Amino acid sequence: MTAIEFSHQVSHLSKSLRPYALRLTKDAEDANDLLQDTLLKAFTNRDKYAEGTNIKAWMYTIMKNTFITNYQRLVRKNTFIDTSDDLYYINSTDSSTDNLALSGFVNEDIRKALVVLDESFKVPFLMYFEGFKYHEIADVLQIPIGTVKNRIHLARKELKSRLHVYEYAA
Repeated sequence: MTAIEFSHQVSHLSKSLRPYALRLTKDAEDANDLLQDTLLKAFTNRDKYAEGTNIKAWMYTIMKNTFITNYQRLVRKNTFIDTSDDLYYINSTDSSTDNLALSGFVNEDIRKALVVLDESFKVPFLMYFEGFKYHEIADVLQIPIGTVKNRIHLARKELKSRLHVYEYAA
């Protein structure tokens, strides 16, 4: 494969590599940097590409490995080592404690969302949440199993809309 053919294929693949870079970095500027690093490595290591193999897979592997290397470098850079006699890591989380304040707020929001939920949806949902099977809920409430499934689905949907602020917190 000539250098011109290789350049053409690599530049053509750069369009499909950008979304992958965005998925890895979750930032447009970092994705552009990763793409640029990947293309640079591909051009400088052109001689290592085995002609006849999948160039797209080769490029994606370069990008993934570059991302991992950069990430590991960033983690090492952000880890400070205390050189005192105790030799503790400054940013170690081994000795940190969690006061559960955030979960208290979340639980309160969930409780408030459940309070305003219609009783016909709340009861089957809570029973399901407590571990009852669909057919057991249907027997206790004396309603068809399809109605139980529908009410649980609608309760989840309503709770999800009321608790949308926590969608990306997990």
